[in-house]
Amino acid sequence: MRRRTTRLLASAVALLLLLALVLHLLLQPQRVASFVLGALGDALGLEITAGGGAEYGLRGTPRLTVRDVVAREPGAATPLLRARRVHVSVPWSTVRSRGAVLDITRIEIDAPVLDLPALQHWLASRSPGESRIPAISDGLVVSDGRIDGDGWRVDDLALSLPRLYADQRVDGRASGRFGAGDFALHFNLAAAMTRPAMESGIAIIGPVTASSGDWTLPARLRLSAAPLRSGDDGIRSTRLRASLAGRYESGDTRLPFAFALTSPMLLRGGTLALAPAFVALRGEGLVPQLDAHGALAWGRRLLLELDGRMADWPDAWPALPPPIGDSDAPLPFALRYLGRGNLADIAQLHVQRERTDFDARFRLPDITAWMANGAAGSPVPPLSGRFSTPALDISGAHLEGVEVEIEDVPTTDAPP
Repeated sequence: MRRRTTRLLASAVALLLLLALVLHLLLQPQRVASFVLGALGDALGLEITAGGGAEYGLRGTPRLTVRDVVAREPGAATPLLRARRVHVSVPWSTVRSRGAVLDITRIEIDAPVLDLPALQHWLASRSPGESRIPAISDGLVVSDGRIDGDGWRVDDLALSLPRLYADQRVDGRASGRFGAGDFALHFNLAAAMTRPAMESGIAIIGPVTASSGDWTLPARLRLSAAPLRSGDDGIRSTRLRASLAGRYESGDTRLPFAFALTSPMLLRGGTLALAPAFVALRGEGLVPQLDAHGALAWGRRLLLELDGRMADWPDAWPALPPPIGDSDAPLPFALRYLGRGNLADIAQLHVQRERTDFDARFRLPDITAWMANGAAGSPVPPLSGRFSTPALDISGAHLEGVEVEIEDVPTTDAPP
């Protein structure tokens, strides 16, 4: 009897030891992480791996932390997402429902790198009904992020959302640096969105600073777009309104200005298109007062097509000779530009006042530098063009049927 009891006790101890070993192996953080990421990848149609360490906890709120995360479409050479660290905590209701209830307590992502073309390719492969907006009760935080686009990127990206619910207003902040070639835009913005599950509206406000070469443009941005729709053809808004109040700075030059724009919007494939766009510019000194309409597009290159009127010829510009300069009539103009986002390539301008016409090709940085220096070195601005007028009074002489050709810049754009 004693031997039998001893054998049973020994067998029970061995079984418990074996069970403890199995549980230890099964519940190792790396195994838990692989199981969770595998299940998530299967649900999303992605391969998701974590090459670094992993941690998990079950007390209070279930939570999982993984490092060196990589997510890609099966067989894709480029991952759509990489991250140094991802921390996720969820309520027990999400665990019990096996993901059918998509509630999340908190998400923290350190040093993510998002490849936008790869993300867009994956999104295009998803069925329309496969996307759901999760509820996040204790916030989303992204630090030291990067977005790689087609010819542009965002660095030092930081995002924070205190909470996210599909049927409630969302508030957040975003900061970082957008760069395309030698053009840079630093931003630190507060944003608010009405209910994301509906046809929502968005409002953005905060400081931005654009720069390229030897000029900078610090300003304060106000932007709103509503209703905002997202679909296979991109993100659309039937009414976008934006305004900038700032100043152009280059060397000792300071040019305050205010700019406003209203237009439908389409954001697709990394290109922002605004058409038909209505713009207004107000300023002092060298900045003209103008109103115009046309189209703007910004992706790998910048497109501007504007037709409008300048209210008058700025006093700070070189004076027009009479009789052109004696007229108070507004100046209709047409501006065309296709080139780099820093406006350093050649633009085309047509200006008219009554029967006087002027067609010009120029580079904006050259013109602003010439005007800022008080036209030093030459009374003629650095441009190429053709000027025609029925009559012109200059240096005491009265001329009729005047036509002038100016050649000072190349007639073709520099490579973008």
